[in-house]
Amino acid sequence: MKNLIRSTLAATLVAALALPAFADARTEAYVQKNASEALSTLNNPKLSAAERTATFNAYMDKFTDIDAVSNFVIGKYARRFTKDELTRYRKSFRNYALAVYEAQLDAYRGEAVVVKSSVDRSPTDSIVNTVIKRQDGQEMDVRWRVQGKEGNYQVVDVALNTDGNLIWLGIEQRAQFISLLDKNNGSADKLIAKIDSMTKKLKDDARS
Repeated sequence: MKNLIRSTLAATLVAALALPAFADARTEAYVQKNASEALSTLNNPKLSAAERTATFNAYMDKFTDIDAVSNFVIGKYARRFTKDELTRYRKSFRNYALAVYEAQLDAYRGEAVVVKSSVDRSPTDSIVNTVIKRQDGQEMDVRWRVQGKEGNYQVVDVALNTDGNLIWLGIEQRAQFISLLDKNNGSADKLIAKIDSMTKKLKDDARS
């Protein structure tokens, strides 16, 4: 799947990075503070695995607009689901998204999140470029798409360096989920079952 969407992701990133860059100290400070706090839970030896996950999820719930991401990744189907289907889907997606964030970021437990630069796409839409400095001296590129105004910022997508490529998680999930819905007549139940199975696999892999 990654190979199928890699060219699209590359074009998206090139377009984003081609926009004028402005010093957005407030957005950068928001990412610096909240990303550091979220990641610090993954480094806390005093927490049990369950406590660490609960604390990390609490941070990410505040840091990210998961409802906005959940609507984005199903596109037109966000308007086609019934109220009950949308509620059940959002619950499943939240569990999956938090498991993805934890699994991806846990693989790069770092000493610090360092903001390198930011790009303003609009007055309320920015991309903040950071690196996570690891204890082994290596650095991981992480980009955070942030929307909102001062005092009401939230992350709506995260790009992680996977196999040498920056992958926007929301864009990747959108390609996968819409394809599944298109093939199953827009069935919310099919999508929810798929998401739940993906969440289970992530958690099983983490335990092993």
